[in-house]
Amino acid sequence: MLSIFRKKTRIPIDLSGLRCDMHSHLVPGVDDGAPDLFTSIELIRGLYDIGYRKVITTPHIMWEMYKNTHDNIVAGAQQVRSRLLEEEIPVEFSAAAEYFMDEHFDLLLKSDEPLLTIKDNMVLVEFSFIRQPIELKEILFRMQIKGYQPVIAHPERYHYFATHKNWFDEIREIGCLFQLNILSLGGFYGKQASELASYLIRKKYIDFIGTDLHNARHLQVMHNAENPIMEGVLKLLDSGILQNATL
Repeated sequence: MLSIFRKKTRIPIDLSGLRCDMHSHLVPGVDDGAPDLFTSIELIRGLYDIGYRKVITTPHIMWEMYKNTHDNIVAGAQQVRSRLLEEEIPVEFSAAAEYFMDEHFDLLLKSDEPLLTIKDNMVLVEFSFIRQPIELKEILFRMQIKGYQPVIAHPERYHYFATHKNWFDEIREIGCLFQLNILSLGGFYGKQASELASYLIRKKYIDFIGTDLHNARHLQVMHNAENPIMEGVLKLLDSGILQNATL
């Protein structure tokens, strides 16, 4: 007799339907992601093993902590590409950035310095996890005036919006795209992030899924057979709204 208490069978991890990961930290030694080239390559190899064939990595540009520039990010990405060729790992690799919306970011906009884009005019941006930025909409508008398409990184992790979810509606209405962290589907960032992820999926507000891969632990969680990540990924793929494969 089958037990009603039998553990639910999880779907094996296979992210080939996404094809492209567009949020990670794999340029060696520039932020809190991969500390060296060896780690970068091993993490990319891990992404390849679970189905990814293209990686657009996005180092932090957060001026108080990570003073990265267009030039050092591009140079670091080229170093990774060269090693991938040597190791014969068939992953297309390029770099954009994850811009923290601070005073430095505002200066970049005002100076018309070209931003690193995920594709075409799409720019990945983040802001404080602790408090809502005062001029958030104004900065997003300035991005759009400069011709950029804002992509909000991991909106499910801004917990202060849980009590007034109309913010998500407002940001969508002004033309922003949303990128969900794949680990939020498995509870990695806590219950509130998972609940907000579910809410955004129900609203059909998710345009991209990103790994936000920093280290081997993140990769291990994605490989974990007990993790319900694939259920959420398949639901999003079935919805037809994800744009990862177009990158």
